[in-house]
Amino acid sequence: METTIRVGPETKSKLDEFRQYKSESYDELVRKLIHIVKTCEKEPKLSQKTIEEIKSARERIKKGEFYTEGEAKKILGL
Repeated sequence: METTIRVGPETKSKLDEFRQYKSESYDELVRKLIHIVKTCEKEPKLSQKTIEEIKSARERIKKGEFYTEGEAKKILGL
């Protein structure tokens, strides 16, 4: 079952900036944010490291420094 939520233009814009890839759904974004928040609450020190790793990964993705699923499968021989 799906539902609709209302967010303001600024919130939507900030969510869009947080996407790791263009077709990432808002459901995926919200789930990711929930996971990050829960991790921060449970493991504050680990959370800082996780946040830095996420920032680093997002920068690599923006620069195009990543493998597609197909490329990864080919490299791994799958």
